[in-house]
Amino acid sequence: MSSEKPCKTATQLVTGGRKKEFTGSVVNVPVWRASTHLYGDVASLEAGKETNADGRFFYGRRGSPTQWALADALTGMEPGAAGTMLYPSGVAAISCALLSVLRPGDVLLMTDNAYDPSRSFADGFLKRFGIETRYFDPLITDYGSLFCERTRAILLEAPGSLTFEVQDVPAICAEAKKRGVVTLLDNTWATPYFFTALNKGVDMTILAATKYIVGHSDVMLGCVTTHEKYWTRLRQTAQQLGQIVSPDDAFLASRGLRTLAVRMNAHEASALKIARWLQTRPEVETVLHPALPECPGHAFWARDFTGSSGLFSFVLKGSKAKAAAFVDALDLFGIGYSWGGFESLALPVHPETCRSEVPWDTSRNIIRLQIGLEDSDDLIADLESAFGQTTGLD
Repeated sequence: MSSEKPCKTATQLVTGGRKKEFTGSVVNVPVWRASTHLYGDVASLEAGKETNADGRFFYGRRGSPTQWALADALTGMEPGAAGTMLYPSGVAAISCALLSVLRPGDVLLMTDNAYDPSRSFADGFLKRFGIETRYFDPLITDYGSLFCERTRAILLEAPGSLTFEVQDVPAICAEAKKRGVVTLLDNTWATPYFFTALNKGVDMTILAATKYIVGHSDVMLGCVTTHEKYWTRLRQTAQQLGQIVSPDDAFLASRGLRTLAVRMNAHEASALKIARWLQTRPEVETVLHPALPECPGHAFWARDFTGSSGLFSFVLKGSKAKAAAFVDALDLFGIGYSWGGFESLALPVHPETCRSEVPWDTSRNIIRLQIGLEDSDDLIADLESAFGQTTGLD
């Protein structure tokens, strides 16, 4: 069913990876559970050792049609991509992508609004192996000043998943390319549905597929998509580190991928409606949503992105105790980490604990909202009730 004709993204999401060789006579690629792949004879076994490329039966750690179909579909979302590797979590995807391009003595540049586990990996694991990480203001304009002769990679996140600054990704990538520096982007917020990273200059685009790709809060998964220049290094590093995703998880991610377009459109519409409503509330200092002009880097979002997802933050006036009480008063919003599922979530977040270059004023209390697929009017009513219940708290 996988189409060779040029198609729009929504069509690609439905048809991607559904090759006849993977599906046979059914609509979805079956779940192939296998550790051992059998050969017809010794000659075939020896030939397999020579080829052993992804997309061929070799051994269970190299996957099966269930995993290959998902990787194929994700690759198809990024024009110019050579392949996609799957990982058991988003953190594993970030870590393995970095390990594929860094070696002892190198310098890694990382945006200061990066996902906290990315910082933890850099400040812990990479540091132990002699790789230095330097953080930078995500809104810096003097891009050339970032690099030194030892800089080998730069990790971007646009927007940041707590404070939502949007970087000028194409400009930073252009500067990096002049110096032969590899650019990696955590593109989990937008996904390739709203931001095709490779054609904006990114070398490796990373997704915590746990979020919007899976979409149902029931699978841990990560992926990295890259072009031909880095594909072999990425694939070999993943295989040497023994990275594999279970066929059951790959199947569920493929199922989620089929509805990504309708879900992202729904997340976007509801989140924008709620963000604009929050702007009218006297209890709110500011709303941090990339599609709103007041959000830092909004102009870059407007230029480079085709839409916005369901995750954003707002700064609540008052104390941390009031912020906690507000979240506790919500009924339709769960309290929990992650995002991108069908359900709404609310979480007090603390950027001051994971910044080094751009300090966050600790008196400003951020509440991050994941807007799910519930009716937006019901969610607004729930937020309004929480505002009412916390009136008078400082």
